[in-house]
Amino acid sequence: QVQFVESGGGLVQPGGSLTLSCASESIRSIYFMGWYRQAPGKQRELVARISIGGSSRYADSVKGRFTISRDNAKNTVALQMNSLKPEDTAVYYCNADPLFPAWGHGTQVTVSS
Repeated sequence: QVQFVESGGGLVQPGGSLTLSCASESIRSIYFMGWYRQAPGKQRELVARISIGGSSRYADSVKGRFTISRDNAKNTVALQMNSLKPEDTAVYYCNADPLFPAWGHGTQVTVSS
């Protein structure tokens, strides 16, 4: 079963930056990889997606601030997050799109002064 391991979260002030990383043995063979997030009391949402060839799409709420990238040779996907806002506070997960059944533990991102 495919497993995803997320890392890189933390506490950051508004306007700050973080880079998240996702690792899995299967990433090089997954066509679309995505970063998802779930804020307290809200549904999990897809914030960025990247194809195996590097084409990316973003949710309107993060467009221009977040950048998704992947390294198929290293089986990793990254999410560079700039100009962070308090509303970006959430647990961030990576998964395929469409979803694979197993979720990782996620990584907590907290944006607060």
